[in-house]
Amino acid sequence: MAKTQLNVRVEESTADTARERALQRGVSVNRYIEELVLREAGEAGQTFVDSAADFMKQYESVFADELGSAGEGRQHG
Repeated sequence: MAKTQLNVRVEESTADTARERALQRGVSVNRYIEELVLREAGEAGQTFVDSAADFMKQYESVFADELGSAGEGRQHG
């Protein structure tokens, strides 16, 4: 996968914290930041999936009532 450079400005204390955390994990600051972004993106995606599942569960009977007659005779598989 191609890499691109991203320049950001943060408070010196934030940069120090990033350096310390990266050092504790034994990775570069670049890798540390990349992992944070990927983790946050994954959490957001999981939050969406969880919310969608909760919605479907909450309205399951409504969907069943609405689609029951229209869905009769359909086979899923």
